[in-house]
Amino acid sequence: MLHALHNDDLGKLLLRLSVGGLMLLHGIAKLTNPGSLTWIGNALSAQGLPSFLAYGVLIGEIVAPLMAIIGLQTRLAGLLMTCNMLVAIFLVHRHELLDFQANGAWALELQGLFLFGAAAIMFLGSGRTAYRPD
Repeated sequence: MLHALHNDDLGKLLLRLSVGGLMLLHGIAKLTNPGSLTWIGNALSAQGLPSFLAYGVLIGEIVAPLMAIIGLQTRLAGLLMTCNMLVAIFLVHRHELLDFQANGAWALELQGLFLFGAAAIMFLGSGRTAYRPD
C-alpha cells in the first residue's frame, strides 16, 4: 500500500500547482493594483536601483508561475520565482528575518514557503505531467 504513495511525478505536479497558483494570485493582485508597482519601484529606488525593475515582479509572479503550472521550462520558472522572492525579502522583509510571531511561528513563514517551494521546483523540474512542445 505504501508503494502506491510513491509517485514523484504527482508530487512535482502538486508542488508546481500550489506554489505557482498561489504566487500567481499575488501577481494578479499587483497587476490589477498599479499602485503596488509604484510602491515597489519606490522601494527599489530607495536601495539605489532603477525603479523600472519593479516590472520584474510581473515576470516573477505572473509569467513564471504560469510556466510552472503548465510545466513549461519549469526549472527556469523556479529560478525566476526564487529570485523574485529573494528580492521581495530583501526589499520588504529583511528586518523580519530573525523575528517570530506571538504563536512562535517565523515571521517570514509565507515568504519562506514561497522561496523554498520555488527553489524545490527549480531543482526538481516538472516531472512527466508537463507541457512538452514539439
